[in-house]
Amino acid sequence: MAGTASVLIAGGGPVGLAAAIELGRRGVPCVVVEPRRTVSHARPRCKTVNVRTMEHLRRWGVADRLRERAPLSPAFSTDVVFCTSLLGRELSRFTGVLGLAPQGDRFPEVGQQAPQFVLEELLREVVDELPVVELRFGTRVVDLEQTAEAVTVHVEGPDGAGTITADYVLGCDGPRSVVRDRIGAAYLGERALRPNFGMVVRAPGLSARVGLGPAVQYWTVNRDAPALLGPLDRDDTWWMIAFGVDRETGEREAAALVDAAVGAPTEATVLSTDPWTARMQLVDTLRVGRVFLAGDAAHLNPPFGGHGLNTGIGDAVDLGWKLAAVLQGWGGPGLLASYEAERRPVQDRVIRAAEENMRTLSTDLVADDLDSDSPAGDAARRAAHRRIQQTKAAEFHALDLVLDLDHRHSPVVAGGPHAGERLPHAWLPDGRSLYDALGSGLTVLTGPADDGNPLRDACDRRGVPVTVAPLLDDDLRHRLGAGVLLVRPDQHIAWSGTTCPERPGEVIDTVVGRA
Repeated sequence: MAGTASVLIAGGGPVGLAAAIELGRRGVPCVVVEPRRTVSHARPRCKTVNVRTMEHLRRWGVADRLRERAPLSPAFSTDVVFCTSLLGRELSRFTGVLGLAPQGDRFPEVGQQAPQFVLEELLREVVDELPVVELRFGTRVVDLEQTAEAVTVHVEGPDGAGTITADYVLGCDGPRSVVRDRIGAAYLGERALRPNFGMVVRAPGLSARVGLGPAVQYWTVNRDAPALLGPLDRDDTWWMIAFGVDRETGEREAAALVDAAVGAPTEATVLSTDPWTARMQLVDTLRVGRVFLAGDAAHLNPPFGGHGLNTGIGDAVDLGWKLAAVLQGWGGPGLLASYEAERRPVQDRVIRAAEENMRTLSTDLVADDLDSDSPAGDAARRAAHRRIQQTKAAEFHALDLVLDLDHRHSPVVAGGPHAGERLPHAWLPDGRSLYDALGSGLTVLTGPADDGNPLRDACDRRGVPVTVAPLLDDDLRHRLGAGVLLVRPDQHIAWSGTTCPERPGEVIDTVVGRA
């Protein structure tokens, strides 16, 4: 079993598949090596596909395909509820959470609640539709070595052992990454002390019994089962995290924990369990030579806020278009060097935010009299409501963390108003999203009477793919603070100015990593 590829991707989970899509859509031959032949439905893992990831899915043309498959539509609920139990008293509520509700022009796609396996199965299908990408299931990376020219990857699969020679390797192979180990990278950071016990249960009739209304998450605040739970579908399959519960206790008392969180007997059937402890860790380097790390192979954070998988998708997009540019000859070495410069601050910020979200869990909110029908109960519930609103709002309303990513200090950002930021979204007069008008390479956004030719000509001379889009009306110019913008394939502003730059070639050289 031998072969060659421009890029070998170790790990065919959502991050590795996203990288394959980003590369494959640009015509870059890839091999994806993944040990699992099928996607397990036993554990939902990530359940929030955030706004930014949905924008990438829209760019790939598959956002609607995910929504068609998701068991719960955004219209199901945009609420998170804190309560003494599912059949008990409401303590506090957040509405319009996790980007599930539209906010005018701010983004073209709302977030989507979907188990990770739904997203992963879709991405497998999308990758399989790309003729330049080969999926090798049942195969794993066991070793690698690299020279200045290539990486030799040793793999084992159903047909035996062999090697694949690649120009570049992406390690998207999770927390126990072989790729990370082989390049000598290591996690830095901490592990939480408190265990947690995840499970999936089927509880017939439970949704109809909950008097608090539909919600995507219910946080139960009681001494017997401080927990976080929510529906996976409309058929009474539920996920649950029991806080502070170790594996042995969870396995022994799973049914009792569910009943305590609900507030009454449920006759729930436990379908799967998943004990875990939170980790707040980031690798010491995202790249060694021709080998890069992305997703959980590079960073781990607590799940609170729903950022982990989505951050990994962002890694894949950032690295994918840059690798394609270099392999196709229009990107310079500075483009690959910018991967760590741009993604490490994002990864670190997400880890810190998730750790802050973990500081207040249901266990920390338990108090006497919360269920009491008395003046003391009223006072306890008011105090709980105040604390919940003060400590948890940032977790559920975190679009600044999701959308306001700033690469202004990146070596491949050339300056100007909003340079380095995600291009602010707008709906065009014809009903299209501004993002839908961007090209697959660089895009020059100008006004109808402006001349984007200097930037276009500089791109043409360098073989850089470019689209000129004369779409900026007065309102957009005012919003963007510029009359001409150069936008990257990932929808970030690479340069902006009142008019085209005096030295357009220098701007392009900076943006494509040739400066």
